[in-house]
Amino acid sequence: MEATIEQSSPSRDQARKDERIMLGPGDKIGEGDCYVVLDFLPPDLADHAFENLCNEVRWSTMYHRGGEVPRLVAVEGEVNNDGSFPIYRHPADESPALHPFSPTVARIRAHVAAALGAPVNHVLIQDYRSGADYISEHSDKTIDVVRGSHIVNVSLGAQRVMTLRTKKDALTGDRERRAVQRVPLPHNSMFVMGLETNARWMHGIRRDQRLPQYKSDAERAEDGERISLTLRTIGTFLTPGRNAFMDRARGGRRARTRMRWCAVDRRRRNSS
Repeated sequence: MEATIEQSSPSRDQARKDERIMLGPGDKIGEGDCYVVLDFLPPDLADHAFENLCNEVRWSTMYHRGGEVPRLVAVEGEVNNDGSFPIYRHPADESPALHPFSPTVARIRAHVAAALGAPVNHVLIQDYRSGADYISEHSDKTIDVVRGSHIVNVSLGAQRVMTLRTKKDALTGDRERRAVQRVPLPHNSMFVMGLETNARWMHGIRRDQRLPQYKSDAERAEDGERISLTLRTIGTFLTPGRNAFMDRARGGRRARTRMRWCAVDRRRRNSS
């Protein structure tokens, strides 16, 4: 399947209908450097990963432009022997502190690295507590991402749909014509996005406030709650106690980024 085209009236209604077409394994997604893998993790890990993450991860709220984002977040990464750790900067965001990999995240990370044939050292974990939680369409910041690597998203829990939309400046001619794609992300799926797609397309998870009776079994899993893990290969490292960090991928030192966050006790599930 190919991307649909969103146009101004009178074709807009048809474009909205076309958006209902879902893409998946074997389809061309984005610039062709993206793909979806279903049933990614082995059953012994996938069957308990959601509950384990609820209990193991140090969840917190994150602030974007002065407001609390509509989901819980956590950041985990590989801490080197000298104490340095990868840093993924959000120029307009305030992000939680990075913690070493928790047990279940470490296992998921190992499977992703094996699938890619490349290391990953940074994971952003997000808890979409219900269909009311969402993330606006955006492109990931890549200043700290190693060139030639991929951005990987592993989904656990309720299925949500990722919407991809070309940027206005990515097309020539009519600036109102924008390609739109929708990719369902069910439990235990992996979505791999290349940096070319990230540069030319935006992506996001829209609100889904339909009543439960209008949702599929996959969408109602875990009472509609979804945990996503975004894994990256980062080339910028921060050493505690220093006022600058080293960009090993590009060279040079940069000013330290100020961040603010608020811890949240997310351990509401009994693992027994």
